[in-house]
This record gives sequence, structure tokens and C-alpha cells, in this order.
Amino acid sequence: MDKLGDMLAFVRVVESRTFTAAADRLGWSKSVVSRRISELEDRLGVRLLNRSTRRLSLTEPGQAYYERCSRILSEIDETEESITRLNVEPRGLLRLNAPVSFAVRHLSGPIADYMLRHPQVSLDLVLNDRLVDVIDEGFDLALRIGSLADSSLIARRLAVSRSVVCASPRYLADRDSPASPDDLTGHDCYFYSNLAQPDQWRFRDRQGRYQTVRLKGRFRVNNGDVLEHIAVAGLGIVILPTFIVADALADGRLVRVLPDHFLDEAAVHAIYPHNRHLSAKVRA
Repeated sequence: MDKLGDMLAFVRVVESRTFTAAADRLGWSKSVVSRRISELEDRLGVRLLNRSTRRLSLTEPGQAYYERCSRILSEIDETEESITRLNVEPRGLLRLNAPVSFAVRHLSGPIADYMLRHPQVSLDLVLNDRLVDVIDEGFDLALRIGSLADSSLIARRLAVSRSVVCASPRYLADRDSPASPDDLTGHDCYFYSNLAQPDQWRFRDRQGRYQTVRLKGRFRVNNGDVLEHIAVAGLGIVILPTFIVADALADGRLVRVLPDHFLDEAAVHAIYPHNRHLSAKVRA
């Protein structure tokens, strides 16, 4: 009875989402993978996967079994790597995904340092503001800002991201500055479209009370740099993270609006798949 082989087959099926893709990754036939999963379910006496013609999904026992199997396989990988790669420098191709604006402002220096320290690593950095599928698209590591939804990925919290409401002095010179969130309904507001509800702004006052306002605007975009330029040009009010607008706030091109009302903080995470997180290049 090859319990570890069954665990590996199950984990690969969950990660790949199809028996065919899992078989390709394992170098096995699809029939072998399917048989091992069926035998595993028979041995455990529970259904681990819901199967349909279009997709696979985990049952509740399947989710619990997947998380434990992933930890066990990761520990095995760690044990082997600690012996076989104890003195080996990071090497190979590292595929990294990150948001555009954050990477341009904050990753160039660290990446240069990384490449100088590890000359045997080749780095493929892919910048975009969409939510990539780390496993399906073959990334070793990704940076995400905001809430995390991928339970199968390991996440390491790196920093806090804070956002502010801001506008240019030119825009505010012709209008009364908003005194409350409700006042925003009379202003031109512009939105970052990658959010689930970009036109709903949620505020917390100094007493901890929350208020959400639904706004209308004639421009939305999926990139924060463009939104910053729109605000600096004097077209309206925006919400942007301080890692984008810090310089514009410091030199007066933008000013904070509603400084006594706050937005919930987000977190910057590094995320990576269970089966890759122990490689020397990712650890470094």
C-alpha cells in the first residue's frame, strides 16, 4: 500500500483541477491517477472529490485531508532538501508576479539586490493588476495586496498597505471640500476597477463607526498610476494607497480629503504553492 503515492496523486489532482493535468505533472496515466483516487476514497470510507463533467471540487472531508496531505508532503520535501541541498546556492528560473504600481515603486531595488546575491537564478517578473492563478499559470511566488482567497496557497505577511482619499488643490479650489462621506455624492469621483465594488467607499470615523457611500463617476481604470494622474490633473477625487500617492501628497500635488475618516487597511502578502515554497530560490 503506497499511502504517500496516494497522497501525492490526490494533492496534484486538487492543485491541477483535472485528472489529466495531474497525470501530466506526475508522469502517470490518467487511468492510474483516477484509480488511485478511487481506491483512496474506498480505503478512507469518504468521498474526497465532487466530480462533474466540467470541474472537480473538494468535499468538506476532502478539504481537511488536502490540507494535511499538503503539510505532510511539504515536510518530506523539506527533509530531503535540507540534506541534498544544504550547501547549494539558489538556482534556476524564478517566476514572480506582482502588481504594476507597487512593483515599479518598491520592487526594483530588492530585485536588483536579489540578482546580485544569487547569480545562478534567472528571474521572470510578470507585472499586472489582475488576480493571477499562481498554480495554473506556473508562478513560484506572487505579491498580493488585499484579502486572500486561495486556501491552498501559503501566505507570508510582508507589510501593511494604507489608502487615503485625495484630490488636487486645483480641483478643490473650485468646490467646497467634503466635510463628510455623504458630501462626496456632489463631487466627481473616480474608481479603481479591480475592486469587487469600486463605486462603494467604506469609511470609519474616529469613534469607530462605519459608513458606506455609493458614488457615481465617469471614469474607472484598473491601474493606480493612471488614477493618480487623473487626480493630479484636477479632474476629481480618488482613493489610492499611500505607496502610490506618497510623493504627490508630500510635494502638494495632492491633498488628503476627509482626514478624519479612515479606510480599512490592507496587507501585502507573498504567496506561494505548497509544493514549491521550500526551494532555495523562493526561500531566498
